[in-house]
Amino acid sequence: MLLRRAWYGLNKAFRRRIAHLRITPDQFTVMRTLLEKEGITQRELAQAMSSDPNTVASLMERMERASLVRRETRYKRSSCASAPSHARRAPANTRRRARAALAMQSEILSTLPGDAQEPFLRNLEIVAEAAGLPRRNHPRRK
Repeated sequence: MLLRRAWYGLNKAFRRRIAHLRITPDQFTVMRTLLEKEGITQRELAQAMSSDPNTVASLMERMERASLVRRETRYKRSSCASAPSHARRAPANTRRRARAALAMQSEILSTLPGDAQEPFLRNLEIVAEAAGLPRRNHPRRK
């Protein structure tokens, strides 16, 4: 229940941070990932987001209808995703939004004593792995 409460609080805080963008946290994550890794498959996107492929496929359909992403069929069952050209023309805006997300992470981590922050992140990684999620390189506070 504690992890659920923490996730809910973080999600709510992040939604407030990006409300002016009129997108969800998952849509923000998709757009940021696609701008960083142009042309990845939906399966690769799902792995990068630690999400279910069916959930990402549904999310991508809605985002494509809203002209937030572009999908191309590579093979019979594989789609390649990318940010539309108008999103790629605004990388400074995207970097600013990414910095806002990292700033929020820093603010939240600053509630822990400095020497507890890295162990906390490592322990979260252990919990994620125990839950069956693959190891990822998470942004660390500098």
